[in-house]
Amino acid sequence: MTDTPTGTTTGEKAADKSGGGTAQAAISDFGIDTTSRSTGEALRDYVARVRGGELGSLPALLGLVVLLVVFSSLSDNFLTLGNIANLLAQGAGKTVIAMGLVFVLLLGEIDLSAGTASGVAASVMALHLVKSGNLLGGMGSTVFYLFCGIIALAIVLAAWMRLWIGVALSAVALLIALIGLPANPWTEMLLALCVGTAIGCVTGFLVAKVRIPSFVVTLALFLAWGGVILQFIGQGGTLGLRDDTLFKVANGNLNTAASWGLFVIAAGGYAAVVLSRHFTRLRKGLVAQPTAMVAAKVAVVVVLSAVVTYLLTLNRSHSDLVKISGVPYVVPIVLVLLVIGTFVLDRTRYGRHIYAVGGNQEAARRAGIDVPKIRMSVFVICSSVAALGAIIYSSKVGSVDPNAGGGNTLLYAVGAAVIGGTSLFGGKGRVSNAVIGGAVLATIDNGLGLLKQPAAVVFVITGLVLLLAASVDALSRRRAAVASR
Repeated sequence: MTDTPTGTTTGEKAADKSGGGTAQAAISDFGIDTTSRSTGEALRDYVARVRGGELGSLPALLGLVVLLVVFSSLSDNFLTLGNIANLLAQGAGKTVIAMGLVFVLLLGEIDLSAGTASGVAASVMALHLVKSGNLLGGMGSTVFYLFCGIIALAIVLAAWMRLWIGVALSAVALLIALIGLPANPWTEMLLALCVGTAIGCVTGFLVAKVRIPSFVVTLALFLAWGGVILQFIGQGGTLGLRDDTLFKVANGNLNTAASWGLFVIAAGGYAAVVLSRHFTRLRKGLVAQPTAMVAAKVAVVVVLSAVVTYLLTLNRSHSDLVKISGVPYVVPIVLVLLVIGTFVLDRTRYGRHIYAVGGNQEAARRAGIDVPKIRMSVFVICSSVAALGAIIYSSKVGSVDPNAGGGNTLLYAVGAAVIGGTSLFGGKGRVSNAVIGGAVLATIDNGLGLLKQPAAVVFVITGLVLLLAASVDALSRRRAAVASR
């Protein structure tokens, strides 16, 4: 490929030579992004950006490759079909929570209550199922009316901030609670999602409008929601999720035909979007990666997806009496959330506003962005997505106990986002970072478990990995600041 702008004709070149305000002069003067690059130029540009501190998910991807090599060499069971499927489902709940936390971290904020907020959503879901839809009888009149009052407050606060999606979903949670709809797995999951939304409305309002630091607000709510979970379930109690649909969310698998259908939709959709965007840029004369590099990237993703799909469609049961095969249900769930989150951040005005507020809040305000509404909305997204994570991890164990969402749930979720490349300082990150970081943490947990390492070793290694990721983030930001001078 040459450096001549795409679509330039011989006549246009002649006009450029004779005219005073030529297109080429405009490109030279204002740096218009209309030059094509060779493969070598693209590689040199990437290396320069990496050296300048724009690492993205590169450290996490390299770390994941190292972990896969190490654990596969130390354990014969690591790359077995059963363990691969288990690895995909093992960290899915925390990964989903991390995907919601990315939106908060992009503003340079933190939500320490995301874990216990997910636990509240899970406990309400389980209580509604166990009590056949009678939350009043399950909670007791005083607690029930307090619960409904908090949801009603969330509706009012969301309406005040004109966050209509928060109003709608919180209202659904209130209606389900007051009407006493019969127990149904789809109703339970909807209830959990809507309760998470209501929690996010309260949290977001305190941070965005009352202007209490997010660390203080969410730390307080972390403790408060933990008490709410204990009140709903009881000390030492457990609420079982005895429903096939709920159990299959994290433990079920697609059949062979559906697994290959997912491959066609996911891999084919990825290829279509990437190639379409690439050729559109070429057609409009904008800078684009060399076609060979784009094609190679698409080919790698498609081939790897095909290999993984094929392996997962094989029978991985150790018994001749039972057949276990197919892609786990959590895979399409995570993929859908990944696509939606990526689209929102990359292709919508709302996503641009999030990056703008995270990059420079005052500049965003001066540009006419409703900063308080954006700040509140990310906490609503975080808590809502955390509720989806709660459905997954509750399904995995088949019950909800007083420790739901507590312990290391939040720490792993924040760790997944940061390890994957999302900055703790705001303005830099993608939803895919949470997925990559979640894969790293799940691999560590799974691999060390197969090696029969004690929990102490798992915590130490996970903590060191998170510390390393935070250090890389801080150093890369410092290097980027120096390079921009």
